[in-house]
Amino acid sequence: MKELQDIARLSDRFISVELVDESLFDWNVKLHQVDKDSVLWQDMKETNTEFILLNLTFPDNFPFSPPFMRVLSPRLENGYVLDGGAICMELLTPRGWSSAYTVEAVMR
Repeated sequence: MKELQDIARLSDRFISVELVDESLFDWNVKLHQVDKDSVLWQDMKETNTEFILLNLTFPDNFPFSPPFMRVLSPRLENGYVLDGGAICMELLTPRGWSSAYTVEAVMR
């Protein structure tokens, strides 16, 4: 998958990816950098959290349908993160998704 190759070149700077059970359709993504002016960044500094661990599950018809994205750790409350970690954003819905979007762009 081209998306995986594109993300691999960013490793250790912005995000890094590990396949879950070697499946190209199930990724664990470590988000190493967030906006340094954000409350999230301040919380990460205070708790010595090095990264946010996300899970992305891709449908069979990706990139024509969006991936499902959730936060595995740390536990985030409020905002666009639901109780189970699912991220609620129009961008990640069939209505808001465009096949022109890349995983890298969604992460940023």
